[in-house]
Amino acid sequence: MFVGMSWLLLVTFLIGCSSQEHQTQASAPSTENKVTLRMIESLTNPNRTRILKGMIAQFESHNPNIHVELISPPFGQADITIRTMLSVKQELDVLEVRDINVADLASQGYIDALNTYIATWDEQNTLSRAAKSISVVGRKNYFIANGLYQRQMFYRKDWFEAAGLKPPSTWEELYQISKKLTDPAKNRYGFSFRGAKGSVSTLDSMILAYNGDRVNLEDGPFLNDGSTIYASPEAVKAMDVYVKLYKEASPPDSIYWGFQEQVDAFTSGTTGILLQDPDVIQTIQDSLQPDMWSTAPMPTGPTGNALVSVGGAGWGMASYSKHKAEAWKLIAFLSGAKQNTELAKKYGVIPTHTSAAADSFFQTGPYKTLLDMTLKPDKYLLYKPPFQYPGNSNWDKIAMDNSQALLMGKTSIQETLGKWDAFWKEQKRNMGELK
Repeated sequence: MFVGMSWLLLVTFLIGCSSQEHQTQASAPSTENKVTLRMIESLTNPNRTRILKGMIAQFESHNPNIHVELISPPFGQADITIRTMLSVKQELDVLEVRDINVADLASQGYIDALNTYIATWDEQNTLSRAAKSISVVGRKNYFIANGLYQRQMFYRKDWFEAAGLKPPSTWEELYQISKKLTDPAKNRYGFSFRGAKGSVSTLDSMILAYNGDRVNLEDGPFLNDGSTIYASPEAVKAMDVYVKLYKEASPPDSIYWGFQEQVDAFTSGTTGILLQDPDVIQTIQDSLQPDMWSTAPMPTGPTGNALVSVGGAGWGMASYSKHKAEAWKLIAFLSGAKQNTELAKKYGVIPTHTSAAADSFFQTGPYKTLLDMTLKPDKYLLYKPPFQYPGNSNWDKIAMDNSQALLMGKTSIQETLGKWDAFWKEQKRNMGELK
């Protein structure tokens, strides 16, 4: 959740003055029988899994009576796998909980609130407000964030220079420039479109930007007048650009692309503009020379605003775990400033402890764009995504199915937006906030 958050908290993270680091103290060897903890990740990525295994090995070396079994399902199946395991109470101790499903998992009683554990954790004071806020449901924290995500633009600098173009600053410019960069005969397209899982990130970014400062920043799907962002005339304009961006400036098969295909297309030279979180930075650095790419802020809408959010995931505890003391010990170790900063640098996410802010690593290069947006809070408005609604966990699939039908000509923009308007009104009713 982002209640009470301001851009100051992200500035504090990025340029904070605290450099003190804490490290979870290793426990003394126990004489008890060896405990096996089962742990599952959600945001699975081969590089990230390798990093996690290294950290788990460190934990086991400090805790010889604890063995950790890491489960790493394919990314596209991970959340379904986790929910299935929880629903049948399959043996599980530590799980990766996401901002998009924490309300649902908490309401089902699948995960424990960690407030009691956090209260005695010696590293709680350096955990950033943003990191704490995304795990809150009903004033209870259900996970410790392992990384923060904020979207920005990545673009092929060499393509832009060759065409005499500057990075787009608005969504309309992004569409026009993407068309200019597109040459199907050369298998080159301007925009790295994402039409499968996760497509809602672009959809909502556009609709929010077109509504601008009329959006209720404390309740993202709604405007200040109480209506949904999808019922506005601005939403129709945004969706018109969205459809044209796909049909005129994106690879035809990108309607079925997820995260990996979208990123691969950018790094392989098929697409020229990518909108993604900083966890792709390492992948891009491994694939492209420094002078071939760069970053820019998110595009704005007609009012000159872009609406941005800070999201993330982290380590939570299964409510039926038989080894809760050991599970918390693992969560605390992985979530400590030293380990989290290591993960952030190696994998490319924003660290969760303010003590990392003094590190120049996060103040230069591709991370600087995040700071640039932070320093313009009147232009880049921080809004609260609808994580408090249990139905939010279904929103990604609903938006994906409906938008794919739209892009294939099976339905209209008005019909699609009508469905989304009805969905969020129903979510509001279920929360008792709309009559």
